[in-house]
Amino acid sequence: MTYSGDGSDYSRDYSDNHNTHGVIEAVWRIESARIIAVLTRMLRDVGLAEELAQDALVSALERWPSSGVPENPPAWLMTVAKNRALDHLRQSKLHWQKEAELTREIESQLQAAAPDPDAGLDDDIGDDLLRLVFIACHPVLSTEARVALTLRLLGGLTTEEIARAFLAPHATVAQRIVRAKRTLAEARAPFELPGADQLAARLGSVLQVIYLIFNEGYAASAGDDWLRPALCEEALRLGRILAELAPAEAEVHGLVALMEIQSSRAQARVDADGAPVLLLEQDRSRWDRLLIGRGLAALERAGQLGGGFGPYALQAAIAACHACALTPEATDWKRIAALYDALAQLAPSPVVELNRAVALAMAFGPAAGLELVDQLRAEPALQNYHLLPSVRGDFLAKLNRLDEARIEFERAAALTRNSRERTLLLARARACVRLP
Repeated sequence: MTYSGDGSDYSRDYSDNHNTHGVIEAVWRIESARIIAVLTRMLRDVGLAEELAQDALVSALERWPSSGVPENPPAWLMTVAKNRALDHLRQSKLHWQKEAELTREIESQLQAAAPDPDAGLDDDIGDDLLRLVFIACHPVLSTEARVALTLRLLGGLTTEEIARAFLAPHATVAQRIVRAKRTLAEARAPFELPGADQLAARLGSVLQVIYLIFNEGYAASAGDDWLRPALCEEALRLGRILAELAPAEAEVHGLVALMEIQSSRAQARVDADGAPVLLLEQDRSRWDRLLIGRGLAALERAGQLGGGFGPYALQAAIAACHACALTPEATDWKRIAALYDALAQLAPSPVVELNRAVALAMAFGPAAGLELVDQLRAEPALQNYHLLPSVRGDFLAKLNRLDEARIEFERAAALTRNSRERTLLLARARACVRLP
């Protein structure tokens, strides 16, 4: 769904839905970001903007069941929300210094909105949404707060949904969102796009948040599920929107490419019981070729913009190597290892080095991977990272050092907080027990 339509598709789709509350929920999930973005531009207060947008939602919940779903639900919500904002501006005592200016602005907005409620959907909507993205991911906020606020404002998720997705207490997530709004207000964060000198750093924060949301869905860090598809879908939706709003940013397309290709494996990554299926054991006929095609196209777009691949595009190129291999044996592991070499130079980190070790092991043998992994054992950042002993256990098993491998798999199982992954790791540990 793009953000440039006239609302006619909504009218057709939603009028066929007899569950009015379901219709309202669907409209809100898709349209809430647009509405909040427009109100934030008008009010310069993201917290107040969300509150008044919620008022419009309440009005829909009160009126639509009896009056019926309007012909253009998004326009109806936008008009009601803007009217709430205009009423607030009229009643506010804080704008007295600009009373004449605001009066003229209010009158012009009322005049423009009155004859055609659809007009409210078109005024600078792209810019407003992009500004809202940068507000939700503002660097004055903690990473946890950025994630929660992004899902709340741009994803339309409720606090309860966000808490459930990240297995966090409802009160904790609610506090994060409240504090984030307060922090933005106290910092007087402007509702505007960052200047050219700040854009790269701020965009990096935005991409990091979307990537974190996707990763939590792709490999859940805790809980009973290996995957949380809703989070992957939400991150991919946000990435696609951002690619429309910032089409000249190569790394945006790089991240979208990465998420598209990774998402293509979702159906093959778990078995019928929800247990994890590792990459080399997956049925590749179940990989979604449409998503792979979209990912490859996004990666090509990133390359066409010039300047060389950034970290996300490099990871997408690695994912593309897997996607283009019809069998595990056809995988170009030497190219993957070379891409990880480039990624390690561009964005060095212990986790990148761990992944590079896997590529080296596949390309040149497990001894080559083990040599690098052993160098990483002293890394403070990996001391409680369950994938370090998991990867080391895999290399040791391939080298027939089964007793050592079993110890590593058991250690990895003790460190992970995901029950599905723990079961898999313990099974691998049992497989290393030598028969008498």
